[in-house]
Amino acid sequence: MDRTVAESGCMLLLAVFALASCAFGQEIKAEVVSTLVWGEDSPSGATSSIMKDPLTGHAIHKLRYGPIEVSSRIGFERIGPDEVGAYLNYTTTVVNGSDATLSVRYGGISIDGRTVSLPFVIHPGKKLNKRKRKNKADVVEPDKMQCFTSGFLPSDHLFSADVASKTLSVSPKAALTVSSVVLDPRSYPLHCSVEGCHPVGTIRYYLTVNSQDYVFVWPGQSAVYCGK
Repeated sequence: MDRTVAESGCMLLLAVFALASCAFGQEIKAEVVSTLVWGEDSPSGATSSIMKDPLTGHAIHKLRYGPIEVSSRIGFERIGPDEVGAYLNYTTTVVNGSDATLSVRYGGISIDGRTVSLPFVIHPGKKLNKRKRKNKADVVEPDKMQCFTSGFLPSDHLFSADVASKTLSVSPKAALTVSSVVLDPRSYPLHCSVEGCHPVGTIRYYLTVNSQDYVFVWPGQSAVYCGK
């Protein structure tokens, strides 16, 4: 009798440990969801959607996870009328629906799998040194770019090479919009036809919100021309 009771007790303990292990494993799995990719919704609760800008009709990609929603727009403009190069840019809005302050950090951007470095941003009133003037790929001046002057890209929080590691904050029930612009490193970044021009290939970028990366993947043909 005692042996039967003991065996039953062992079986019960094993079952309890098994259930606890499963539950513990699920908790760990939920905690390590660190990358959320637009268009790749997962059981973790991330959802993707597309909306149209009510003023322009341009597409806005949204990625929601819990009380946090991150939206993305992407655009481009030519370097100049007689040059084949192009600047690619994005603007991202982080809406904090939680009761805690969020941290937002620059992640990275790649074009057709090629990582592109951030340039130095020269704000109005600042001057370029001679070294930076010689390399246009390393420098952008928002007040001389149509995507900024037209209002397509806000310049309040613009990622720059000299402050790439800076952490921004989003207060509870508030929103933050950040922007970035890079020079497309490819020799022929645009495809042009009678319908106009658009970047070729795929643009992929991400931001880190708290400890999670929000990744947006855009086909070049979806980029909005915000030049003149």
